Amino acid sequence: MELFGGILAVKAVVFLTFSVFAIAAVGYTIGKVTVKGINLGTAGVFIVALVYGCLLYGKLSDNLMAGDATFAVEALKIVENMGLIFFVTSVGFIAGPNFFGNLKRNFKSYVLLGAVIILAAAITCVACILIGGQFTELTHEQFRAILVGILSGALTSTPAFSASKAAVGANLEALVSVGYGISYLFGVVGVVLFVQIVPKLMKADMNAEVEKISAKESGGGRRKNLILTEIDEFGFMAFSLAAIVGILVGSLSYRNFSLTTTGGCLLTALVFGHYGHIGKISIVPKNSTLKMLRELGLMLFLIGAGVSGGAKFVEYFEPVYFLYGAIMTVLPMIVGFIIAKNILKLPLLNNLGSLTGGMTSTPALGTLINMAGTEDIASAYAATYPIALIAVVLASQLIILFC
Repeated sequence: MELFGGILAVKAVVFLTFSVFAIAAVGYTIGKVTVKGINLGTAGVFIVALVYGCLLYGKLSDNLMAGDATFAVEALKIVENMGLIFFVTSVGFIAGPNFFGNLKRNFKSYVLLGAVIILAAAITCVACILIGGQFTELTHEQFRAILVGILSGALTSTPAFSASKAAVGANLEALVSVGYGISYLFGVVGVVLFVQIVPKLMKADMNAEVEKISAKESGGGRRKNLILTEIDEFGFMAFSLAAIVGILVGSLSYRNFSLTTTGGCLLTALVFGHYGHIGKISIVPKNSTLKMLRELGLMLFLIGAGVSGGAKFVEYFEPVYFLYGAIMTVLPMIVGFIIAKNILKLPLLNNLGSLTGGMTSTPALGTLINMAGTEDIASAYAATYPIALIAVVLASQLIILFC
């Protein structure tokens, strides 16, 4: 029996490994397809992962592993979490040298923009609960749980998702998960498309916009070119150290609130990237290493989230819930963009970078960096993201308590 179980485990690992590479290969191919200058980019991986989860994953994994779905779920969660750590830690390192100077100059703008985006999303969620609740057979508590899940999915916010599940109680957790899964797809793809469509509509000169944000970021002051000792050629030790500290920081909790792994790794990497060294020991990986890990992390994160979400997508999908999610994604983006452009007077790429942070959208940041060809956008994302992270968690809990 132990031998049989061991064989199944080996087959399961092979199956999951094959799935990850197959989804990546097809997803990147689809993401490269361009229509009028717009493509899905890495988000194509998410689409393929979602479809794979809907059509194949549940049936194949159950048959292969004799119904042991727990292993599959845990394995996917590992893939997703590893990807998230790779991505946000890389972003933190890249943004670190300019982050604090940029934050000091634009602190009010970032706080305002992050707060406004989440406020717009929260108000939209409350309106959907009050209006849509009159046309559903669900109880008010059940409908509210689904809508709060939709809010966290529309903003692709895992911390808000976790906080919402804890706030509604064990008997309603499944409904929060349903809402999150339904809206997450458009939450990812909608922001990715938005940051590509807006420059096209504005007929922006991308080279000129890159010069604007580069000039703006250079005022933060990059660290001096010291002669430092590197522990290893690519900087994996420094990266691993930042990830370890970040995970520990993210695990700290106060009154059911924590930065989570995402926030902890981002904050730690920002600090490491800002200081750059401890004595004469470098604590920053090479830029080429960071770029590779950023893209690898984004790919793994989208595969893990897409497959697990797709496995339940068909079962719980209802068109009206998808509509609610789309509204909660699009309206805050439009409001945030208008305020950033007309009131805060942010340059286009700084505007869109801040917007991806306010929407807590890591895939959109990856798309924006690839489209513009500059890493400086990461500073705007990293500055707005913590504000949005805290605001969306608080908003979700307040809606459950008072709506």
